[in-house]
Amino acid sequence: MKYQTTILEDSVKYLYKDLGIYCPHQLDMMEIADYLGIKVYFLDISSRVYKKEIIIDSRLSPEQQWEDFGHELCHLLLQYGNQILHLNNLFLEYQERKANNFALHFCVPTFILLKYEIVNMNEGIHFITKTFNVTERFAQKRLIHFRNQLLMSKLQELNT
Repeated sequence: MKYQTTILEDSVKYLYKDLGIYCPHQLDMMEIADYLGIKVYFLDISSRVYKKEIIIDSRLSPEQQWEDFGHELCHLLLQYGNQILHLNNLFLEYQERKANNFALHFCVPTFILLKYEIVNMNEGIHFITKTFNVTERFAQKRLIHFRNQLLMSKLQELNT
C-alpha cells in the first residue's frame, strides 16, 4: 500500500532529515533546539513561547515536556503575533489546534512510524508511548490519526 503523506508530514520529515534524525532514539529536545538556534528554558510556569525562546514547564514529566516542546515549536516556527493580546478567540483556537496537530507529527513522526508494524490499538499505544517518549493519551491520539490516514490511503488505492 502506498501511504499518502500530508504537507505537514513531509515538512516534519524534511526537518528531521536535515537534522540527521531517522530513529526514535535520536529525538532529543535540546539537540533539536540547539540545531534550530532556539533557546529552551525550564521554569515553574506553564509552557509558552516568549521573545523567540521556548519556556517549558519544569513541573511536567519528561514525556509532557517533549509534547509541549513540539506544541510550542509550532507557535515559534509557524505562527505569528502575541496570542493573548492581539488575536480573537476563534483564531486563537485555530492556532492551538494547529499546534496540537503539529506536535502529534513532530513528536511521533510518520516517516519513522511507518517503519513499524502496529497490529492493534492497545499494543500500539504502549509501543508509541515507550518508543517515542510520549504520554498514553498523546500516543492514543497519534495512533488514531495514523490509523485514519492509513484507511484513507487504502480507500484511495481502491478507487484508482
